[in-house]
Parts: sequence; structure tokens; C-alpha cells
Amino acid sequence: MRMINFAKRNFKELIRDPLSLIFEIVLPLFLLFIFQHFNIPSENYRLENFTPSIILFGFSFITLFTATLIAKDRTSSLLIRLGTSPMKSSDYILGYILSLLPIVLIQNVLFFIAAIAMGLEFTISIISTILVSMIISIFFISLGILIGSLVSEKGTGGLGSIVVQLVCFTSGMYFPKEVMGGVFEVICKSLPFEACLTIIQGTLHNDFSNLTLLHIIVFLIYFITVIFLSIITFKKKMISDNK
Repeated sequence: MRMINFAKRNFKELIRDPLSLIFEIVLPLFLLFIFQHFNIPSENYRLENFTPSIILFGFSFITLFTATLIAKDRTSSLLIRLGTSPMKSSDYILGYILSLLPIVLIQNVLFFIAAIAMGLEFTISIISTILVSMIISIFFISLGILIGSLVSEKGTGGLGSIVVQLVCFTSGMYFPKEVMGGVFEVICKSLPFEACLTIIQGTLHNDFSNLTLLHIIVFLIYFITVIFLSIITFKKKMISDNK
């Protein structure tokens, strides 16, 4: 019950911040509209390919604002007071994740409504894509928790911006990674963002021919590692901040 109340409190904090909602929802929708309006002759910008990219782009801001929320809570007396409660570190993490999943759902639904209005064909795979995207979003939320546990509120902006840029340039969102080739392509394959985008696109297209075993392995390694590190790091910071 304490964890549910904590999740409700976090959700209220998030929706009170109009700036976070603008970057998480309005900006991605604006980019989707702009790139479709100019009708750029590239496979990356076809509506059925770019919509998953916009979903992933929105997730990068989820990371940024999750980190900011965690860092802000650490500097306030909230977590110090909660530190005396019987809640475990995993309860806190789950409380943050549960508060953000409704925002992720709203993101996805609005993105697909906009895409359908622009000409994307509605199929049952859209529902599957939303469900898969919500699972992937847990990685981005956990990454935000990890960043917010490591740095101060001022530092979250810098690290969060790096995540946004990595998503843009290493996922294949704006241009095919093969164009750069060499070391850049190796870097893209060693980070989880290309795998995330490939999974989302494959689910939407109902075609996983581009999804390799390497994509799955890379994603699972990052997914499990980031969640584990976020719990451990948050727990250590809770202990040190309460001393």
C-alpha cells in the first residue's frame, strides 16, 4: 500500500511539471508532423518507420525527467523521511516505474493517433507495439533512476541530454547506421538503442527479419544490468543520504 501511494505521489509530481510533458509528448509529436510534412525521400522517414523512432525519442526524455525527479527527491526531505519506513529499495524503484508507465501509455497512444491521422494504417500490430514499447520503457525509466541516483539535480540535465543524443544518432532514427560504417556501426551495435528500435519496428511491421540474436542479447544484457544497478545504487544513496 505504501508503494502504491508513493507511485501516486510521483505521478502527481510528474504531471505538475508542464515542461516535462512538453518534451515527452508535444516535441515528439511536432517532429513527427514536421518530418512527414516535408516528405523526405528516405526509408527512415516513412511513417511506418519513423513512428517507432518517435516512440524511442520520447522514451529518452522519460529517462531525463525520471533522473531529475529522483535527484530532486534525494535533495528534499522526502526520501529521508521515507527511509525510516519499512519500504525496500525495490519498492521505491517499483513506485517510480508504476508512476511513469501511465505517461508512457499516453505517449504511445497519442503518437499512434497522430500517425493514423497522417495516414498510417491501423492494424492489430499497433496494440502489440504499444505493449512491447511499455516493456522497453522500463529500461529507460530504470536508466533515469540510475542517473538520478548517481548525480545531483544539476547533473541530470547533462547526462540526460547525452542519452537523448545517443538515441537520436545510434538507434538509426535519423539515418541508417550503415552509412557511417566502421567504428560508428560497431558502437551502435554495442549500445541498446538500435536493438530497442529494431524490436519496436519489427513488432509494428509484424516482420522480425531485421531482428538478430545480437539485438536480443544486447538488449537483455542492458535491460537486466541497468535495473540491477538502479536498485543497488539507489539503495546505497538512500543509506548515505540518511546518515
